Amino acid sequence: MPMKLSLPIIIPNFYMTKTIKPIHPGEILEEEFLVPFSLSQYRLAKDINVPPRRINEIIHGTRSISADTALRLAKYFNNSPEFWLNLQNHYDLATERIIIMNILKNNVKTFKFAT
Repeated sequence: MPMKLSLPIIIPNFYMTKTIKPIHPGEILEEEFLVPFSLSQYRLAKDINVPPRRINEIIHGTRSISADTALRLAKYFNNSPEFWLNLQNHYDLATERIIIMNILKNNVKTFKFAT
């Protein structure tokens, strides 16, 4: 039976004036999966057959979730690899958006389609 998560879905406007620190997928892994199910990082790593360091780095936001890890987490938690990769993609995009917002506004033109 698929599990229900308490994660809100937020789709930000591209030119948001207020920036909120993006949430790394590792924080979601820890807060929505490990803590509620009383799983240690070590136990998860052993159960999905990856080095414990990989899980630790994901939890601490110093490592991205790869396709390989997404497939393993999806099988383990009975959800989809797309769930994990989408979390990572949203985080990466939001982080980059914060970094280059002014460059985009001031230095990148918008293509105008002929009508």
